[in-house]
Amino acid sequence: MFWRKFILSAAILTAASSAVQASEFGRPASPEEIELWDIDVRPDGQGLPAGAGTVAQGKVIFEQKCAACHGEGGQGGIKDRLVGGQGTLASARPVKTVGSFWPYATTLFDYIRRAMPYPAPGSLKSDETYAVTAYILDLNGIMPANATLSKDNLAQVRMPNREGFVPEVTYTNIRNSR
Repeated sequence: MFWRKFILSAAILTAASSAVQASEFGRPASPEEIELWDIDVRPDGQGLPAGAGTVAQGKVIFEQKCAACHGEGGQGGIKDRLVGGQGTLASARPVKTVGSFWPYATTLFDYIRRAMPYPAPGSLKSDETYAVTAYILDLNGIMPANATLSKDNLAQVRMPNREGFVPEVTYTNIRNSR
């Protein structure tokens, strides 16, 4: 009885495998589909979309779409704290926030654009993403309250921990440098 079930199962799996191989599985993505997903932003600002947003606009959007997780003013929420922590990275209890840890403002923009807000990632328009980024940078004392962020100036924002990140040194890098 066991062998009969085993042989029948093997025959079914073989037939199913042949059917999958015979049919075309997937298709190449169209240029339009690729463009929808080609949204990475580099530290130097390459890849930033057109648009702009102010700190004041960002505050309104943050209160509506972000404060439920990150807390009022970016602190005290159920998710990551976004504000404070400057001067703690070398301590026994570092507080890693946007203001203390992140090396590039463009990385913040990219992350917000891709992953936020939690229940609807990627739903913010470019102007809204610039605005929320500006607000979070203002909360951390990195931008003035009257600031406007855009494609033209985001990459110039100097983050406090910009020099805190160094290239990884590996055995391969050392060996190849000789």
